[in-house]
Amino acid sequence: MLGHDVELLLKQEKKPYLASDRDVDITRPDQIKDFIRDTRIEYIINCAGYTAVDKAEEEKEKALQINGEAVKNLAGAALEKQAVLIHISTDYIFDGMKSEPYREEDEPKPLSLYGLSKLKGEEHVLNMLKRYYILRTAWLYGKNGRNFVFTMLNSLKTKDEIRVVDDQQGTPTYSKDLAAAILVILRTPLLPYGIYHFTNEGETTWFGFTGEIYRQAVQMKMVDPPVTLRPVTTKEYPLPARRPKYSVLSRDKIKKALNIRIREWKDALGDFLQTVKEDER
Repeated sequence: MLGHDVELLLKQEKKPYLASDRDVDITRPDQIKDFIRDTRIEYIINCAGYTAVDKAEEEKEKALQINGEAVKNLAGAALEKQAVLIHISTDYIFDGMKSEPYREEDEPKPLSLYGLSKLKGEEHVLNMLKRYYILRTAWLYGKNGRNFVFTMLNSLKTKDEIRVVDDQQGTPTYSKDLAAAILVILRTPLLPYGIYHFTNEGETTWFGFTGEIYRQAVQMKMVDPPVTLRPVTTKEYPLPARRPKYSVLSRDKIKKALNIRIREWKDALGDFLQTVKEDER
């Protein structure tokens, strides 16, 4: 999902790049080495990840392998090639006990195996590299992958009532906007290495997110009302993996460092829904 959007921007800007999908298994160091052997590389952008939050509780080894050990392999490749690693992480490394946006220096305390696996990946980067950017994001959606927006659009078309959790606070993020921020990093000389947070502006709950998807989709004539949306608590909607109740990320550091404006999550959602509508024609 993210990799597609990054590649699209690299093509538009006519930057030379190598891209892979499942043809390169990043849990296999030998495959990474073969892929980049005869190439001069300045950056490695890791858009891969195990993102099935609940399934990770069952597939512990797989999640740790992809989100942890594979990142170690990429860090090793970055060292060998003297390249900068750009690695994507998550708000789920935090426990959600704060009531104000998490800053980059806040202590990680993951509640789930997924969060732990992503933290392991961060730790490999921090332990192995001096030249890196870790970008933590949240509630990511985009055109080329399974995500919450597509799930809700399908439910809005097929169900009369939808129950959605209303006591977990975060920020929806459009993969296209995160990809654009990554391209700005590539264009920004002397940007200090380290950890940065990037999401769209604002915050909401999963119920609020669903309500906005519904409102805009009705306005665009993508779904037909009426559908009843019912807010529920986390206890009323139990899932295998624990989620942080509050995982809003502060964007102050990246906005200042890159001198960028970040659009509101509702505006980004509208842009995304418009592309989905055009694709449905």
